Amino acid sequence: MNSSALSRFARHYLLAVQFFTRIPVTGRLANWVGFSPAMLRASAAHFPGVGWLVAAATGAVAAACMLVWPTQTFGPLVAAVLCTATGVWLTGGFHEDGLADVADGLGGSANRTRALEIMKDSRIGAYGAMALVLALMTKVALLALLGGHGAPTMLAALCGGHVLSRWCPLVLVRTLPHVGDAAQSKSKPLADQITSAALAVAALWCVLPLVLAGWAQGAAFLTAAMAGSGLALLWMRRLLARRLQGFTGDGLGATQQLCEIAFYLGAALAL
Repeated sequence: MNSSALSRFARHYLLAVQFFTRIPVTGRLANWVGFSPAMLRASAAHFPGVGWLVAAATGAVAAACMLVWPTQTFGPLVAAVLCTATGVWLTGGFHEDGLADVADGLGGSANRTRALEIMKDSRIGAYGAMALVLALMTKVALLALLGGHGAPTMLAALCGGHVLSRWCPLVLVRTLPHVGDAAQSKSKPLADQITSAALAVAALWCVLPLVLAGWAQGAAFLTAAMAGSGLALLWMRRLLARRLQGFTGDGLGATQQLCEIAFYLGAALAL
């Protein structure tokens, strides 16, 4: 990779970090990174790379908790709660917000146009609140269950789950049309379908974390976890295609959340 290509890679990655997390990319660094709609679209290929940072942060918190409370009954539960809170803070609850909006929209109306209108409302409704609470509870419970088998098991799940679940929404971008108002949508940079090359780059980001997770916990662990995410992705694609005839930014966020949870569920079942 020559210096020009490496510079472009770094700029696109930092733009993805800026867009999908609270990590500040400001001042001279922001000036160097630059901005254009084309760059923002290209940065989508590095969405799973953002998952590396989230996995590192949540994994560090989980490892610290398990080190402080290695023998306590509720040690894994504390670790699960705090690492989940870290992930929500680091991403600004971006994907959780999408999950709540999708639940409100699809639960609030069977009519496609009305469902899209509800999803644009910033207020959270009953369906969104229930979905958000249940998703967070499920995520914490599964991580605590995995942590009960030891810190390495929880860390392997976080490593693979945060990265693969950020690749899954890109499949929807590649295979479904964007619906809604692209000019005001959270998914504005993804309103145009990503290329096969960009999807391949995103997949490459997933290779090392998944290999590490499989090496640490075995092939059955990795296979079951990936199968869980894959089934969740297929279900979300079918749901969005049937109800909305395409994807929205909220739909991508909801897909990330469900695929992450399904990864943990598959891993737990493998154990």
